[in-house]
Amino acid sequence: MYRFKSKAAADVIYLPEAAKQVLAALGRESSPQGIIETADLPAAQQALLAAVEADEAAFAALVAEAEAQGEAPPRRQGITLKQRVWPLLDMLRLSEAERVDVVWLG
Repeated sequence: MYRFKSKAAADVIYLPEAAKQVLAALGRESSPQGIIETADLPAAQQALLAAVEADEAAFAALVAEAEAQGEAPPRRQGITLKQRVWPLLDMLRLSEAERVDVVWLG
């Protein structure tokens, strides 16, 4: 399990596969520990939002392609990236407001 911690918010916990997906969206390696320093918090938020937008656009393209071929559109399976990163985005925003770092431990 990976635990993201900040003095500004409650811990956010991810299972390993989900943590790898989130860390990849942040442009970070899935190392057993790391830090997002205060100065990097705005860029981290933008990276997560960009990853969510890309994920949503990719799914919308799949739906459009299926509809164009007269097939039933695909359904989302499991938790979307948007749902997965929302608690961490909240932590990043709160941490930026309070000017504190975010760390993770895996």
